[in-house]
Amino acid sequence: MQTCGGEHLYKVLVVGDLGVGKTSIIKRYVHQIFSQHYRATIGVDFALKVLHWDDDTVIRLQLWDIAGQERYGNMTRVYYREAVGALVVFDVTRASTFDAVLKWKDDLDAKVTVNHGKPLPAVLLANKSDQVSIQQPKLDSFCKENGFVGWFETSAKENTNIEEATRCLVEHILANEESTVTGGDPDSLVLSGYSTDKDHLSCRSCVRS
Repeated sequence: MQTCGGEHLYKVLVVGDLGVGKTSIIKRYVHQIFSQHYRATIGVDFALKVLHWDDDTVIRLQLWDIAGQERYGNMTRVYYREAVGALVVFDVTRASTFDAVLKWKDDLDAKVTVNHGKPLPAVLLANKSDQVSIQQPKLDSFCKENGFVGWFETSAKENTNIEEATRCLVEHILANEESTVTGGDPDSLVLSGYSTDKDHLSCRSCVRS
């Protein structure tokens, strides 16, 4: 995929209920470490990941780890400001955290938009997949029905699909930027690595067929 080169700083939100593994995912992605014993995040935490996207492009991802106990409260509007993408995380071993996914998604959609009102691109992470198998068709349809650009089974412990999920999200962020620069409709973009499905732009590596 072509970009305009140079350096880019993107703010990405990592949201989900308390204890789903948001901090573990970020620590694994940024520092390549894993621990069973992270303290609960209070408020918001930050991490920076530098991606050498191609020969001409450096992307700096500012990852905002939003505390689960914020529970889509008033402060999230401040935390969400200027974000261009989100990872929404649930714990596959706790059904209640999946039930909360749509509340987090609705909160994102209500408080931050890109491209003149379009929803923030969001990738769903089914975390702790080393412990439980996932019903793939269920999540495929869930993501399409609820506006996620895709989903991945992830495991911070085993370092499964975290880089792939983040790369998928960055590709959608870049697609949004491209459509803003050209003044086109992002739904009509056909870029390398992408397919169009009605009015839904899907990264092939995200939504499993």
